[in-house]
Amino acid sequence: MDDLGAGMEPFRFEVPQEELDDLAGRLRRVRWPDGLDGVGRAYGMPLGEMRELVRYWAEDYDWRAAEARLSAWPQYTTRIDGARIHFAHLRSPEPHAMPLLMTHGWPGSFVEFQKVAGPLTDPRAHGGDPADAFHLVLPSIPGFGPSGPTTEPGWEFKRVARAFGVLMERLGYDTYGVQGGDWGAAVSRELGRIRPGNVAGVHLNLLPGGGATAEPAPADLAALGPDERERTLASWERYRIWTRERQGYADIQATRPQTLAYALNDSPVGLLAWVGEKFAEWSDPRCPIDRDQMLTNVMLYWLTGTAGSAARIYYERAHADHHGQPPEVSDTPTALADFPLDNFIPLRHVAARTDRIVRWTSYDRGGHFPAMEVPDLLVGDIRAFFREHPGVGRAVPSPE
Repeated sequence: MDDLGAGMEPFRFEVPQEELDDLAGRLRRVRWPDGLDGVGRAYGMPLGEMRELVRYWAEDYDWRAAEARLSAWPQYTTRIDGARIHFAHLRSPEPHAMPLLMTHGWPGSFVEFQKVAGPLTDPRAHGGDPADAFHLVLPSIPGFGPSGPTTEPGWEFKRVARAFGVLMERLGYDTYGVQGGDWGAAVSRELGRIRPGNVAGVHLNLLPGGGATAEPAPADLAALGPDERERTLASWERYRIWTRERQGYADIQATRPQTLAYALNDSPVGLLAWVGEKFAEWSDPRCPIDRDQMLTNVMLYWLTGTAGSAARIYYERAHADHHGQPPEVSDTPTALADFPLDNFIPLRHVAARTDRIVRWTSYDRGGHFPAMEVPDLLVGDIRAFFREHPGVGRAVPSPE
């Protein structure tokens, strides 16, 4: 790892106009494939839906407005373990706020947190209790967006967690909370496991390895209460559907990410279909994701050329020595916000084998992207958990 005193450089999005002009030209020249009528999403993103998304991207979406919103967040880069790490550092106006590291997943980015950042950093201004304030650190995972592309193999989630621990040291935070879903959940859980003296609590909206991945045996079901038994069967059924119908993207990214990268890096429409499909399929249709926010997320991959680099995290996990092993035990207090339309149904009796679960809250709406779908529910759950596990954060000035 680099020395603790290594510098941090200010970062701003300032995209040259010629890059936006190039994108506009590509969107105008799209070569559309054929599509089948009446099949919904069974074959992937429907042609009519894609045509409308591309039209909106080309004619109505305003990158310069999105760029200005992003630039309102203080952002920096630093080098850790040979990689450039980008992060936003949003300090609360409340001096005794708790530091909180929030990590995105795939196909997301730190853009996911736009709707929760204000209420978390400044609850007083959003009708909340100022005692619930957080200083937010929002990093981009190495290989994603401004933290990419990575230039060497090996950036799986455990290495990311170690790097983010160093990042929090550099910011001067001795005690802090961590939060995440998707890959951010794996990173956050691992950080809590390897730094129990620093991490006051781990808040997750996805529990790695916490669902049914094999058909439950009758004897195992008999040992459960009625509700957990029913949930276990539902978890197994959802997992079966996932592996049959929705696992393909992960298999490609875990085996041939470089081959995929040529298409995603050359075609904005291809990138939008690959990423946009996940936002559409993995979210709760009752809680529609803001189209501009989703497109800003796609723009981060396009403008930084990191669709292929981000996909490599699947390859690195699949080829790591620890792949296929159960999660290592973590004794750090852990909370799960369980949203009903996430990709997997977590099971408390499975989670209890490896995690110290102290809070488990199941909600009636929301999916894989709660910070975008149900920001009020996610903010409330984070506040409630860390109210119970506050730790002691050390306030420091933003890096210069």
